[in-house]
Amino acid sequence: MPRRVDHAERRTEMAEALVRVAGRRGLHAVGMRDVAAEAGVSLRLVQYYFETKEKLLLFGLEHLTGKFGERLSARIRAAGDAPGPRATIEALLMTALPTDEESRTFHHLYTSYAVLAVTDRTLAAQPFIRNPDAAEGAVADILRRAQAADLLRPGVDAQLAAAGLLAMSAGLGTGILVGQRSPESAAAVLNDHLDRIFRTVDAAG
Repeated sequence: MPRRVDHAERRTEMAEALVRVAGRRGLHAVGMRDVAAEAGVSLRLVQYYFETKEKLLLFGLEHLTGKFGERLSARIRAAGDAPGPRATIEALLMTALPTDEESRTFHHLYTSYAVLAVTDRTLAAQPFIRNPDAAEGAVADILRRAQAADLLRPGVDAQLAAAGLLAMSAGLGTGILVGQRSPESAAAVLNDHLDRIFRTVDAAG
């Protein structure tokens, strides 16, 4: 009796092949044929599962997002049984920085997708992630709860602070990728900004 095909597993294998090839050559240079060769399957099979390159790219990015979530959960667990709001936000920001091969690939591909979408209408029509405001909303919610517990400095706007932290993290990540600064330098910048948001009592998380 032939083995039953696990379609979810097949799609994941192709997404991982996309990530590997794009990590080596850049997202702009990757086609469906390249992914098929990397995954060891036929081009027709890749087309069967994804139909277009745009759908393949989107699925690959969603796959990376899932991996990011796993890394974030592991970092939060490492922070202790009940990490405070600062430690939780710091874990999210530090997980996003490209400090090893996996996180460098994550940042590189997300940035590449955004750049490609500027001039490619088909890509631009696809959701960058399922909810582009999810990260900002999550950080803002954490900051509001911290504010209610009197853990923030006076005058902090939770929504603006969340947007600023994430924009800063993205910019610092690109700086690391191009060799402008070290991961340690980027972490110091983020921690300095967190010091301006949180009262000292929550500095340990």
